[in-house]
Amino acid sequence: MFEATVRDGVLRLRRPGTRWLSTGWSGGRSRGPAAYNVAVPEGFERTDLGAYRDERLARAGFKSESDAGRGGDPPTLFTGVSMEHARGARRGPVVAYATVGLSNPAMLPMDPAADGAGDADGAGDAAETGRDDQATDAEPPRRPGTVNLIVGTTRRLADGAAANLVAVAAEAKAATLLATAGVPGTTSDAVVVADDPDGKPAAFSGSATPVGAAARVCVRDAVRASLRSRYPDGDLPGPAGDAEHGVVADERAEVFKL
Repeated sequence: MFEATVRDGVLRLRRPGTRWLSTGWSGGRSRGPAAYNVAVPEGFERTDLGAYRDERLARAGFKSESDAGRGGDPPTLFTGVSMEHARGARRGPVVAYATVGLSNPAMLPMDPAADGAGDADGAGDAAETGRDDQATDAEPPRRPGTVNLIVGTTRRLADGAAANLVAVAAEAKAATLLATAGVPGTTSDAVVVADDPDGKPAAFSGSATPVGAAARVCVRDAVRASLRSRYPDGDLPGPAGDAEHGVVADERAEVFKL
């Protein structure tokens, strides 16, 4: 499905004429022959990501006019995980590639206010608990962990099916990581979905469809394989370990009837 090449810490996935939908940096819709997953060094703090991407692609010998494609920059993800831990999985019309690092887990406890009883609908009140539970616009610091996924299919996805496949992939990633590492993801996870504009049409991509079902098992198996490669001794930096960076969503929202 894709020609996968790793060179100088960059994974290039190449397939001419591919349509892409990325949730990563400079993401959105685009069309072109390639997508990239770039390993960044420890302590990486650059913010000029476009210039940095160009430098890394040129250094790896990947930069070319044909890679620019149409509709914007080529989809590019960044991670602190070495590309030696990248893994792919294929089933039916779908392939998935994953790099998994868990140094910055993002936890979502189901009982966040152990010291405050919620109401009948399970909602806590900031005034009662003495906590400021208002949402903020502040973003957690970017850390180099990251679970990056690129999921491609030879089918031609409807717009809604492409967007839904992002959700299907994210759900499969979260289920896999919860079962294997006790965390649903990290603070900087990203998904890229790819499809063939000339392929057999697929109006839907839910878990019961051929595309969705294949994507779920591909994501699961690629994530598990990358996880085993990255942490061969099982020393995971999850909730039971000593993760240096991460966030816990331990506030409560206001819940109300409609």
